[in-house]
Parts: sequence; C-alpha cells; structure tokens
Amino acid sequence: MTGWRDWAPDLAVGLAVLVVGVVEILNIDTYRYVENPRPGLLFVVVGIATAAGLSRRLPSVALALVWLVCTVQVLNGTQLLMTELAIGVVAFGAARWGSAATVLLSALSIPVAAFITLLWIDPNVFYAALNTAGFAMLAEQTSRFGDRWQVTAAIAGMAVLGVPWLAGLTLRFSARAQESRAYQETAEAERDQAEEIARLREEQAQLARDVHDVVGHSLAVILAQAESAQYLDDVDTQGLKRTMANIATSARGSLDDVRQVLASTSGAAPAATRQVDLDGLVEGVRASGHEVLSTEVGVPQPLPPELEVVAFRVLQEMLTNAIKHGRRDRPVRVERHWEGDLRIEVQNALDTTAPETQPLVPFDPAPVEPRPAGQGIDGMSRRLEAVGGHLDVRRRTDPPTFTATAWVPVRPR
Repeated sequence: MTGWRDWAPDLAVGLAVLVVGVVEILNIDTYRYVENPRPGLLFVVVGIATAAGLSRRLPSVALALVWLVCTVQVLNGTQLLMTELAIGVVAFGAARWGSAATVLLSALSIPVAAFITLLWIDPNVFYAALNTAGFAMLAEQTSRFGDRWQVTAAIAGMAVLGVPWLAGLTLRFSARAQESRAYQETAEAERDQAEEIARLREEQAQLARDVHDVVGHSLAVILAQAESAQYLDDVDTQGLKRTMANIATSARGSLDDVRQVLASTSGAAPAATRQVDLDGLVEGVRASGHEVLSTEVGVPQPLPPELEVVAFRVLQEMLTNAIKHGRRDRPVRVERHWEGDLRIEVQNALDTTAPETQPLVPFDPAPVEPRPAGQGIDGMSRRLEAVGGHLDVRRRTDPPTFTATAWVPVRPR
C-alpha cells in the first residue's frame, strides 16, 4: 500500500503547474479578447494541474482528464494558456507508465488534437495565448497570415506533445530491456546453480559407487578368506598365517583405494589404474580360495587413465558378485578380449540354495534388470555408459550360471 510519501513527487508536479497557471490567469484578466476569463481559465488550470499530478500513478485517468478539459475549453471558446504545455507531462507519463491501450490512445491523441486545432480553435484564442505569454509581436505577425496560423499552431502542438511522448516511450523500452537483462541474468544464475547442484549430486553418486566397489570387493574377498580358514587343519599354522596375510593385504589395499577415492573429492587427480591391476584383482580372488580361470585373447592395448579406472572398477564389481553369489566349488571364468574394444566377461555357477539368489528362468536374450536401490549392476552400467561402453547381464538355467559382459572402448567417446 502506497503512502503520501510515494505521492510526494506527483503532488509537487501538480502544485507547480497550478501555481504557474494561477499566475498566468492573474496576468490576463484585462485582456481584450476574453470577457470574464477567470472561471473558465481556472477550470482549465486546475484540470491540467490534476492531470499532470496523476500522469505517473494513473496515466489513463490523466489522459482522460486532459481530453475532458480540452473539450470543454474548445466548446466554450476559452483562451489557450501557456500552462497547457504541461500536457506534455501527461503525454510523457502515458508513454512511460501507461498500459498498452493507454500508450496507443495517447499516440492517437496527438494528431487528433492537431486536427481539432485546424478546424475549431478561434484565432482570437490563439492570439490571446501568445500575447499573454509575452509574444505580442509574434501575435501581430501571425495574424497577418490568415488561416495559415492554424497549420503553424498544429505543427507546434504536435512537436510540444510528440517530443515528451517519444521520450517516455524510449524510457519505457529502455526499462523493459534492463528488466529483460536482469531476468536473463537471474535465469542464467539459476541455471548455473542447477548445473552445480547436478554436478555435486553426480560426484556424490560417483563417490558412493567407488566406495561401494572398493569396500564391497575387499569385504567379499576377506570374508571368503576367513571362511576358507575354517577348513584348515588345526596343525596347519602356515596355511593360517598365509590366510591372515592375505586378509591383511586385502584390507590394506582396500584402505589405499578408499584413500585414493576420497582424495579425488578434494580436487586431487586420482592415480591411474594400470593394466597389471586387472591381473591383481584376479590374483586377489584366487588368494581368497576361489578357483579362477582367466584367459586373455588378442593383443592388449594401452588405455587412457579414465578408461583404465572404468575397466578396473567394473571387473572389481563383477568379481565381487561372483564371490558373493557364486558357488565356491565351481571356478569363476574371467575372459578379456581385445577385439577393437576391450570386452570383459565374468561367468560363475549360481548357488541355487542361497536365499538371496533370484529364481532362475530359462535363458532370456534381454539383459537382467538391475535392482533399483542397488549400486552393483546399476553402478557398472553408469560407469560404462559414461565412456561410451555398455553392460550385458544374463542368467542361464542349464547349467545355472550368471554371466556379466562389459564393453570398454579403447578410446574415449
């Protein structure tokens, strides 16, 4: 809700026009062209002053009031006043703050007012206005032109009203352009913020996948080694020591991997996973007591660091799943094929007696759908898709096996 302080500039404009108009009226009370001028002139001055005061807050009302005052003035033949130049303030306000309809009506009002000047204004009224403003010589010179004075008056009136109207329209478009730029800057800032949030969430998801892969694999290996130690003879101290050493090595490697993952979140570049680490993963599973049959077909090719990391993490998760869900008395088969892209395939026999094993169905060429809340299959798929690769997971019933195949591009895509 606006208070009187907000209206102070408008009141000042209206009061200034009123004072100037009253002073002008006092100077023409004896002018020969006008009989008893004060009531009609005072109406004109008050109306124009009110319209000027309303031109910012209520431009449409101000425009209507100007037309009302001028219509009464023309019909009564009331003398023109130089104070009426304040109509330019109304023209400015209509173009600057008015609605689209008000802007259009104010634009049409200027030529219409000039047309009315040509047809209906009495020359004596025009001459009286010039004389009152102190332009007596101009009034005498103009009176010699006959009807041509009307053209001069119409052109002058259009200029007096047209210039402030154009100024108001210019400021209107300038303000809208500034608002558009401010809106665009706000939209860009919101977009940048949304992109930053999306990036942070993706980094969090990536961190969760990395920690899941590292910790899940090491715990699966440690658990398998601990379970295998239960079947050692009590007198086999060397076997027990070897198993404990393997557990310690797995735990130490897991801690190093976790430190590497966490260091990457602080801005440090993660160390590249070398090709020999793939063999190290296989050896780690063998050390846990699982039989692993590993084959490599084709000529190995060097991979960029980011692709080496993807290949390492994907094979790590595949082996983790094979340890957790596969049968310990059957070998895990690991194949690496260098045929254009690197194809990694891990196959394990399913333990159909385990409660967490999904019911087996006949062979389906469609991939197995990942669990919505899981990090395993879904995490591998996201890693591979991010570099242009893909994952295929299938189950077979005869014999009960689980096969995961990953395609890792040799070059980033």
